[in-house]
Amino acid sequence: MTLDPCAPLAARPLFNPEGDTDVRARRMIGGNTTNLNDFNNMRYGWASEWYRQAMNNFWIPEEINLTQDLKDYARLTSAERTAYDKILSFLVFLDSLQSANLPNVAEYITANEVNLCLTIQAFQECVHSQSYSYMLDSICSPEQRNDILYQWKTDERLLARNTFIGERYNEFQRDRSASALVKVLMANVILEGVYFYSGFLFFYNLARMGKMPGSAQEIRYINRDENTHLWLFTNIMRELREENPELFGEREVAELRAMLDGGVRQEIAWGSYVIGDEIEGLSASMLERYITYLGELRWHALGLGDEAAPRVADDMAWVLQHADPNMVKTDFFEARSTAYAKATALVDDL
Repeated sequence: MTLDPCAPLAARPLFNPEGDTDVRARRMIGGNTTNLNDFNNMRYGWASEWYRQAMNNFWIPEEINLTQDLKDYARLTSAERTAYDKILSFLVFLDSLQSANLPNVAEYITANEVNLCLTIQAFQECVHSQSYSYMLDSICSPEQRNDILYQWKTDERLLARNTFIGERYNEFQRDRSASALVKVLMANVILEGVYFYSGFLFFYNLARMGKMPGSAQEIRYINRDENTHLWLFTNIMRELREENPELFGEREVAELRAMLDGGVRQEIAWGSYVIGDEIEGLSASMLERYITYLGELRWHALGLGDEAAPRVADDMAWVLQHADPNMVKTDFFEARSTAYAKATALVDDL
C-alpha cells in the first residue's frame, strides 16, 4: 500500500471488529488493526524481545541512596553546580514532553505489538521524571528545586534546545500526515540518542571524578531504558522505510539528515555553553567529538546512508563503560542485553 506523504493519516480505530486478523496484513502505519494484544502472533518479532527486556528493566528511583550526593552537591565547583542544575532541568522537561507526546505517535501506529512498547516507554518516561525530582529533593531545598525545574523557561539557550524538539512535536499536532510523523520519529531519535546521551555524559564524568555517585547511578538506570527507547524508534523507522519507501525519497532523507545535523549543532553549542572548559575531566573539544560521534552512530543505525559505523574517540571511550549497567550493549539497532537483570541486581561500581 502506497501512502501519500502529504495526505492526513487516519487514526487507528479503538474498536474495530472488521480489522485484519492475518499477521501478514499488519503494517506499521495505515493498517487495519483490531487492537488485540496477541502475544503469540506478532509480525514484528523484535517487539516481543523489546517488551520483555523493558519489563525486566523495571526499577524505582528511591532504591538508590543519594546521601553522599547531598554532601557532594555542596562541594561542587560553581561551574559543576551550574551544569548539574541546567542539564537536569533539560532532562526532566524533555522526559515529561516524551510521556505526553508518545500517545500522539501511538494513535497512528497500527501494529498493536509496537503500541505495547510505546505504552511501556511512556510509563518509563514518567519514572525518569520522578527520578530527576527525587534527585533534586535529595540535594536541595524546595525553592532551589523549583528554580532548577523551570530553568528551561528562563534560560534562552536551554529554551532554544527544547524548542527544536518541541516544535517538531507541535507540527505533528497541526499536520497529521505521514511525512510529519516520520519527522516526529526522527525527532525522537535525536532526543533519545543524541540529546539524552550527551546530557548523561556530564553525570558519568562527575562519578569518575569521585563526585555524586548516586546521581550517576540514577542516570545509568535511565540510560538503560533510553537504550531500549532508541532501539524501538530505530526499528520503527527501518520497518516504515521497508513498507513505505515513498516516505524516504531523496528529498525526504535529506530533510531527515538536516534535522539530525541541526540537532548535533545545537547540542555542541549547548555543551560549549554549559560545560565548556570549566569542568574537570571534560573540554569543549571532547564534547564536540563525542556528540558528532553520537549523530553519526544514529544515522548509521537507521541505515539511511552508506557510511561505515563510526568509532568513539579514544579520550571518550570511558563514557561507554560508565553507561553500561550489566553490560547492556551500545550498538543500538542490534542491541541485545547480556543480562536482563532487574534494578536490584545492579551494583554501583563507579
